Amino acid sequence: MAVSKKVKTPAVKALDVFVWQGVNRKGKKVGGELSANSMLELKAQLRKQGVTPGKVKKKAKPLFGLGGDKAITPMDIALITRQIATMLSAGVPLVQTIEMIGSGHSNGNVQKLMADIGNKLSSGIPLSDCLREHPRFFDDLYCDLVSSGEQSGSLETIYDRIAMYKEKAEVLKAKIKKAMTYPIAVLVVAAIVTSVLLIFVVPVFKEIFDSFGAELPVFTLLVLAISEFMQAYWYLGLGAVFVAFWLFKRAHRNSLTFRDSVDKQILKLPVIGDLLEKAAVARYARTLSTTFAAGVPLPDALESAAGAAGNAVFRDAILEIRSEVTSGMQMNLAMRNCAIFPDMVIQMVAIGEESGSVDDMLSKVATVYEQQVDDAVDSLTSLLEPLIMAVLGVVIGGLIIAMYLPIFQIGMVV
Repeated sequence: MAVSKKVKTPAVKALDVFVWQGVNRKGKKVGGELSANSMLELKAQLRKQGVTPGKVKKKAKPLFGLGGDKAITPMDIALITRQIATMLSAGVPLVQTIEMIGSGHSNGNVQKLMADIGNKLSSGIPLSDCLREHPRFFDDLYCDLVSSGEQSGSLETIYDRIAMYKEKAEVLKAKIKKAMTYPIAVLVVAAIVTSVLLIFVVPVFKEIFDSFGAELPVFTLLVLAISEFMQAYWYLGLGAVFVAFWLFKRAHRNSLTFRDSVDKQILKLPVIGDLLEKAAVARYARTLSTTFAAGVPLPDALESAAGAAGNAVFRDAILEIRSEVTSGMQMNLAMRNCAIFPDMVIQMVAIGEESGSVDDMLSKVATVYEQQVDDAVDSLTSLLEPLIMAVLGVVIGGLIIAMYLPIFQIGMVV
């Protein structure tokens, strides 16, 4: 199967935003904001609308996500995509759809984004090219699918599929974040509480113990030694944590080898690794189903799925599948050769290739694994709650016992 080459569309110059004031045909003062290539073009637009331009000045280009308005999140993009799909299916023209969504949104940054896209659409630029100018919000997969819909004349259908894909992806991401955030948050709080006890509370007991003049239990001496160390070097420990976090973040951002190593090791973690594997399979199946159904050639669809896998191990495996599929091998055989996908997924793909419904089979696989991720997150939360409570009980309870043990011993002597 030949690999289709993606043709890069030349970048279109972004329009400048102007703030204007003028007088309409009735002699009433009017004003507002409009986008144009130049001030002369803007004045020409106003005259066509029956407005005599007065004061006109160029407005500074907004930085999306900064300022008083909220940042544009992936969930905002998913909601916008669903709104576009719904309005297109209702027969609303595309330009009017974009304008209505922008004007009706409460987030000022979304309004600016949609206004910019709407202005370019009105000037005759294809929607996919308008979206490519905002790669921060619309990735290559999104833009390629929109371009496919424009070329095939089925933008309404494509947008419905994109909306479903974005919604499923964000729900899956939220589930994984929930599974990872809860235990980390509890452990951080436990570390803070323990540090406060060791630095501020235990020294008070030490003063009391010194007045006893008696020999202290070994366990109490151990806790007092840890407390003295924390009092003397807590800032070094805190600094070491921040430095380690900064170094990890920097290495993860700048080194592909380090990121790949982290992705490989995290899959080996108990419970968490299994959850991430299921999530990667769900993303692979959902992305491939959406792109293949949109008419994207299989090699390009596999390339998009590799980028959306979310894990280097699955990314490399999918790229290997793409290479073998390009050389003429069936996808289910290529998936079996990489030895990373479950047998059920491979069998479903094989059935889809035999029946000519690969996209439908992959959609079913994605639904199954998304449900499995949901169940795994619930099970993980149920498992971690008593485990974390037990750890907290041992740590905090151990400190309390260590402090009261000498008092109990003195009471027994008395």
